[in-house]
Amino acid sequence: MNEHVNDPDAGLAPAFVAPPHACDAHFHVFGPAERYPYDASDLRYRPPLAPLDSYLRTARRLGFERFVFVQPSAYGQDNSCMLDAMAEVEPQRRRGIVHLDANAVVDARLAAWDAAGIRGIRINVSPVRRPEAGLADALKSRIARYAVVARELGWHLDFLTPGWLTEELLPTLRALPVAFTVAHMGLFSAKDGPEQRGFQELLALAGDGSGRCWVKLTGIYRFSADPTFADVAPFAQALIAAAPDQLIWGSDYPHLSFHDLVGTIGLYNKLGEWADAAQRQRILADNPARLFGFA
Repeated sequence: MNEHVNDPDAGLAPAFVAPPHACDAHFHVFGPAERYPYDASDLRYRPPLAPLDSYLRTARRLGFERFVFVQPSAYGQDNSCMLDAMAEVEPQRRRGIVHLDANAVVDARLAAWDAAGIRGIRINVSPVRRPEAGLADALKSRIARYAVVARELGWHLDFLTPGWLTEELLPTLRALPVAFTVAHMGLFSAKDGPEQRGFQELLALAGDGSGRCWVKLTGIYRFSADPTFADVAPFAQALIAAAPDQLIWGSDYPHLSFHDLVGTIGLYNKLGEWADAAQRQRILADNPARLFGFA
């Protein structure tokens, strides 16, 4: 298992200087398979070798100083690869999002993870999952149990769901007693435009003034139908206009299933097309500092 040979970022330079304390708020690491075995029950892709040092080479080039590790689906509830990688970064510069058993309770293990910088619990449904009657209702009890844990620890919930499911879950999200993030702008199909009902409802939720709903400007290649991602710009710009204080950015490194087509620098440069310097200051530095508790 080798690291990626093809580099979509070859020849690219960062289009703007990152603000001080810039944070990559959504990326993954993968270690050697013999040390960190995969969860074969939900293996959606062939996991690459994407260790922390490979990621940091690009992150440092972009000027990122803070990092939010996100547990990938390939490891299931075994968070050890991510936790081991987090331990290599100074505590004041790292945070993490874990997968948990649905029956988890606050105990010594979770208290230790909180001390290590864990700040969220992931609810992850495959972005390519087809519409399935009853799935949103079936998830409600798990979400409610996670919310209890998150509230006790001061964590948030982190949702990755296909657009149809994001829309169906919106009533549940509105009622959550804790903060939550929505990855990949909700994964609404870009070809249907930002006027589609689900995205408009997400816009309203993010901009409702409660400060609970956060949206990640991440994973645009997972819902775009345009190789230049021009169809994503109206979504990003609508979010920036409606809820500039509720947005964070993440590379989604190592761009699973798209790593030969998409690079981190190219994605970073897209933010420069959507947002001016003051907006980027919020999205890259101020907002993640608030959400993740960076000093």
